[in-house]
Amino acid sequence: MADRVHIAYTVPDGLGGNRRVHAVKGVCFVARRGEAIGLIGSNGSGKSTLLKAIAGLQPVESGTIHTQGRPALLGVDAALMGDLSGERNVILGGLAMGMTRSEIMARYDDIVAFSGLEEGLDEDLDDHPAAGPAAPPARRRGGLSPHPSAAPGSPLSRPLRTYSSGMSARLRFAISATARSHDVLLIDEALATGDARFRRRSRRRIDELRAAAGTVFLVAHAHAAIRETCDRALWLEAGTLRMDGPADEVVAAYEEFTRTGATPPSK
Repeated sequence: MADRVHIAYTVPDGLGGNRRVHAVKGVCFVARRGEAIGLIGSNGSGKSTLLKAIAGLQPVESGTIHTQGRPALLGVDAALMGDLSGERNVILGGLAMGMTRSEIMARYDDIVAFSGLEEGLDEDLDDHPAAGPAAPPARRRGGLSPHPSAAPGSPLSRPLRTYSSGMSARLRFAISATARSHDVLLIDEALATGDARFRRRSRRRIDELRAAAGTVFLVAHAHAAIRETCDRALWLEAGTLRMDGPADEVVAAYEEFTRTGATPPSK
């Protein structure tokens, strides 16, 4: 539950001083178990900021956010390392999420299968292969021991920095969504990556989380992903909640606003 949440922060103004940015303004809503809720709105409307606040990563200036269970924000990229192989980053990402090594190993194959990297889905490395020699084998004693299933030359044996943005985003999604179950899963734009097969897997995983009484929040500019994945949507505009309702209705109203410039409806 978000109760009159206001989020502001200070940024440089480019003139040697600072200015206050009011990113979220008095937002209220209640999210129930089993719901999948999409967040839509113009760039800079406060969607990602609100998501970070729900995850406990962004302090609120006033108001309160109450959650049951521990929210998990999709994207363990802060913990992943570009010079490590994809395989070793699976282990690192799992550790960052609080899993034990044995738990990571037990789910390793599921994470890899979900990502689709070994199936060649969007296996487009960045256009500088010279930057991506295979990562050296990790030592078995100490450090991040590799899983024995990674084949030499596969994307999982290459440094993360050689991945395309879509490949790295899908690996992060796979780690976050497959590594463990979540009471509240927060997803920022991940479903815009990958091909149709990966998007179908993502939607199935979200359905599984909802069936297990989890709550899912999804930020996406791809409105088709909101319509296909969510049954409810919140429209944020300039930090204010403009509309809360069935996903199809909210997306249609937002698209009409962007098309005609009509004043957004009041909450």
